[in-house]
Amino acid sequence: MIDLRSDTVTKPTDEMRRVMAAAEVDDDVLGYDPTVRRLELRTADILGKDDALFVPSGTMANQIAVKTHTVPGDEIILEAESHIFWYEAGAPAAISGVMCRCVRGERGVFTADDVRLAVRDDDVHFPRTSLVCVENTHNRGGGKVWPVEQVAEVAAAARRANLKLHLDGARLWNAAVASGIAEADYARHFDSVAVCFSKGLGAPVGSAIAGDPDFIAKGRRFRKMFGGGMRQAGIIAAGALYALEHNRHRLVEDHANAKRLAEGLAEIDGIEIDPATIETNLVYFRVRTMPAAELAMKLQAEGILLLGGNGACRAVPNLMTSTKDIDTVLAAIARIMKNR
Repeated sequence: MIDLRSDTVTKPTDEMRRVMAAAEVDDDVLGYDPTVRRLELRTADILGKDDALFVPSGTMANQIAVKTHTVPGDEIILEAESHIFWYEAGAPAAISGVMCRCVRGERGVFTADDVRLAVRDDDVHFPRTSLVCVENTHNRGGGKVWPVEQVAEVAAAARRANLKLHLDGARLWNAAVASGIAEADYARHFDSVAVCFSKGLGAPVGSAIAGDPDFIAKGRRFRKMFGGGMRQAGIIAAGALYALEHNRHRLVEDHANAKRLAEGLAEIDGIEIDPATIETNLVYFRVRTMPAAELAMKLQAEGILLLGGNGACRAVPNLMTSTKDIDTVLAAIARIMKNR
């Protein structure tokens, strides 16, 4: 089976399993699991932050940030296609009692002017704008990498308006590898940064959120409130730490496989894609001559999994994907499209 549904579908390698099985553990809710702590400190170091907090999921990491930076009745600014808005089950409203002020970016990337125009006036009729959220890389933007100069401009506009800034960096590792810009150089513009160990890096579970000591102290309380306090969490933290140390820089292979896939798809009649837009490992393409879901079903019958619906498909080369797999996928799609 060739599984391109996401970079979250990877399985732990034998070595990762051995590291997890041998992990030194304690009760993290009671204050200290040594393996969790090593992961948190290493993550904070890479991001250039004071500290970090290990959490079960990227959604929880983002929602801890929203909860910590806002009060009920506030409004947060984020891009209209962002993960926080689309894929986190209405959590900003349900958990933090805040409204989302969506701005329309270019493949998920918005401008300082967008921020300035979205900030509410100081008026009792309006919610208080308190937070700007950036997603890098941007999922629904096709793995778009934010230019660090534009990050700086957006951050400066937010600071002038006395707003906090949060980075949804679930795939920040991909952005750093693709751009050659260190994670810390992106992260320094933000009050909080969320990163994921199970997207791209190949860990079975886990994310982290980083920031200053006061933010982390508040975040730890909200993690407990949200049900994210874990006991002998060092077992899974060991897998995340292994992934962080061994699988970050190999993401260049996933990016190369994504580009190879996109360039091959562009040669197939009935497929619409611009390979020049592929910057990382997310490949979105349109199917003109049959429903995208039908193509996905036919590929599944041949042992190939990807996501398809609403006229488009998504394929995500990952840790388990080889160059040979990409060529197999292209041959299968070409054959199906020719025989449609």
